[in-house]
Amino acid sequence: MDIQELTQAMHDFVRSKGWYEPDSPRPQTPRNLAASISVEAAEILEHFQWNNEMIDKQPLKEELADVALYLLQLASICEIDLEKAILQKLEDNYKRDWDATNEK
Repeated sequence: MDIQELTQAMHDFVRSKGWYEPDSPRPQTPRNLAASISVEAAEILEHFQWNNEMIDKQPLKEELADVALYLLQLASICEIDLEKAILQKLEDNYKRDWDATNEK
């Protein structure tokens, strides 16, 4: 399955729950999706809060998948081709001087 198929599968799931409906209790707005990414990313960090080693892969796998799904959805809703954006960012990063100060 490629990134477009994963994105479609995510949209199919969200539609099946009615979350794209105007009266949804979980409005799928860019702001809400960005917040959800942050919340799920924090849950990833929780797995390493008191130790440096991964104890159980399954819960970590689930949190990583949550972040990926929200990321796919946010990119799609914002009409960003995530695959192209990732490839462009990698190309930019190859040219980047990581030791330079104040570089983003």
